[in-house]
Amino acid sequence: MERFTRRNTLALVIGLSSLLGVSQSQAIELYSDEDTQLTGNFLAVYGHFNSRKNYDGTPGGSTWREGFIKYGLSASQGLAGFGSLYGTANLVSSATWGDGDAAGYTNGSERTTKFDEAFAGWKSGDLFPVLGKDGVDLSWGRQVITLGDGFIINDDGINLGKGIADGDMNRGGAYYLAARHAFDKTAVLRLGGKDGLHGSLLWFKSDNRAQANTELAAATLEYSAAPGTLGLTWIHGLGVDKQYASDFQRQRDGMNIYSLRGAGNAGIDNAHFSFEYARQTKDAGHEQAWYTEAGYTFADLPWSPDLSYRYSRYSEGWDSMFNGQNRGFGTWFQGEVTANYAGPFNSNTAIHHLGLKLKPLDNLTIGALFFDYRTLHTGQALNLDGREADLYVEWAVNDHLIITPLVGLYKPRKDQDNGGNQVGGNGTNVYSQLIVAVPF
Repeated sequence: MERFTRRNTLALVIGLSSLLGVSQSQAIELYSDEDTQLTGNFLAVYGHFNSRKNYDGTPGGSTWREGFIKYGLSASQGLAGFGSLYGTANLVSSATWGDGDAAGYTNGSERTTKFDEAFAGWKSGDLFPVLGKDGVDLSWGRQVITLGDGFIINDDGINLGKGIADGDMNRGGAYYLAARHAFDKTAVLRLGGKDGLHGSLLWFKSDNRAQANTELAAATLEYSAAPGTLGLTWIHGLGVDKQYASDFQRQRDGMNIYSLRGAGNAGIDNAHFSFEYARQTKDAGHEQAWYTEAGYTFADLPWSPDLSYRYSRYSEGWDSMFNGQNRGFGTWFQGEVTANYAGPFNSNTAIHHLGLKLKPLDNLTIGALFFDYRTLHTGQALNLDGREADLYVEWAVNDHLIITPLVGLYKPRKDQDNGGNQVGGNGTNVYSQLIVAVPF
């Protein structure tokens, strides 16, 4: 089986909560009293996509459509001074139509309905004052797990279709929209709430064949105050399903990952900073990845422009694990064409990124992204040097309709005939997408 380094092993994750500025499942209150809440969850998303170039060896371009509907129930029940129970069960129906995506992961025939989230938990309420309100939070089942801002673990969001591996990796289509995000089996203990010193212990297992059904243990320790949060993360690989694992993915069995991260404004109004340094130790050797980012919002200027710069670097054999879209476009799928179809895929690369956001209206955001990619070691690997610029709009028409058009321009240095992977020359690919979300 090929080494999944495309949007896949990156843990293809486009969380609509960050991508579109809404929670993944909006709530409809069905019943509520002092101790009991029952809500219905509903989110429908549709996307239309076009790429003038392909990256799967086939000539021409691709036009396709994706969609999913997420629906289910959430409930919580107070326990008369002994905290509260909570739980969620959501089904997802997804599909892809048309040619399938530009990387060939889907072919347009995918249709699936499956459970995504199905989990329960208990929060301590005021039982342990020294830990704060809900200072103990224990949960288990199918749920989304995110560590930090998703640089290493964001969720299990890769949704391949029937386009590769004779359909063995098919998860139901909606590749770009990443309809499913939950890990199959989890047990999570969070201690200390969200302020001051807090941490977590986690065990989680994927049922995603594209991720070789990876099983992991993890722990975090964080300190949060007004200037920001500093955090430590440890992740240990407990095993993979060798039937579906590539040689590269088999290195996850016994792997250890250590990281130091931080995010906040460092006490400077309108500024935002973040960084993470991570090191992987595995049988093949040591790998590292890191980034540093700084930005500033010019709040007194018209449209409150926010300008940011980030540099990220991933060593040659870095396994990008389950990272994903956490803070909006560009994290951690860096470039709509490159991160989804063409590469690089957060391995063996250095990336410069500039971002600009404007707010003409409270319900309207205009954004521009620029990326410059440099392959660190070509050798037997593809040369994925290139540049990409993306322009997008996020328009919240009302509480139940969000429209997000995007245009991307991607210019690789090489094409399929001389060390790259873009078919039909290394000219600029014009890519477009329109996403419509209907939350309730």
